[in-house]
Amino acid sequence: MKPGQTQRRPWIVGVSGASGTPYAAAVLRSLLEAGESVDLVVSRASRLTLLDETGLPFRDAHWRHDLREWLARGADGKPGTFAGFEEHLDGVRHWSAGDLAAGPSSGSYPTKGMLIVPASTACVAGVALGLSKDLLQRAASVTLKEGRRLVVAVRETPLNGQTLRHLVSLDDAGAIVLPASPAFYAGATHIQDLVDFVAGRVLDAAGVEHDLYRRWKGELGSGSRVDTT
Repeated sequence: MKPGQTQRRPWIVGVSGASGTPYAAAVLRSLLEAGESVDLVVSRASRLTLLDETGLPFRDAHWRHDLREWLARGADGKPGTFAGFEEHLDGVRHWSAGDLAAGPSSGSYPTKGMLIVPASTACVAGVALGLSKDLLQRAASVTLKEGRRLVVAVRETPLNGQTLRHLVSLDDAGAIVLPASPAFYAGATHIQDLVDFVAGRVLDAAGVEHDLYRRWKGELGSGSRVDTT
């Protein structure tokens, strides 16, 4: 590192195969707009989910183009909904999910922590058991062992006893278990509002500033009022 140069410390964002790729897109856009660096790991299963939910591919060889198309799409599937994040894409580094020699597989690789959004029950089990079957799981295990912040946005319902035990294990290990559970007190009027609420709570847990949703102010009935501020 050159004198005076700041060491890059990214957030690792892991996208697993659960339904909820718009959650990941909202988190990624907000991280980039907040000036944060991102190391992105997209699992093999999540690429199938992304294709199913958006019609978009995610290819290692064309990841930058595919990521741009994905982040521009709204939660309702409308392309070209979002703009302005493109100038920050240089802050993203993509790692193939099968690359177990990647930077995030080592504790000596500097990061701020990791956000798994959405987290499937298979991903939850793999991290809780320390399986490290792919880079996403390995990076999560490294995040825990290094005492860094790990936010697990689990997206499944109902939850059986086995998954609940895995989630308790993650909580015991220091992870923040954050169910992808939208709330309605923020005055949601569009599906994007519900997605942004969950994404905002993920960023709250990470300590990253954002303006994705209207916060509770202790005023009953505020969720049904139009916010004109």
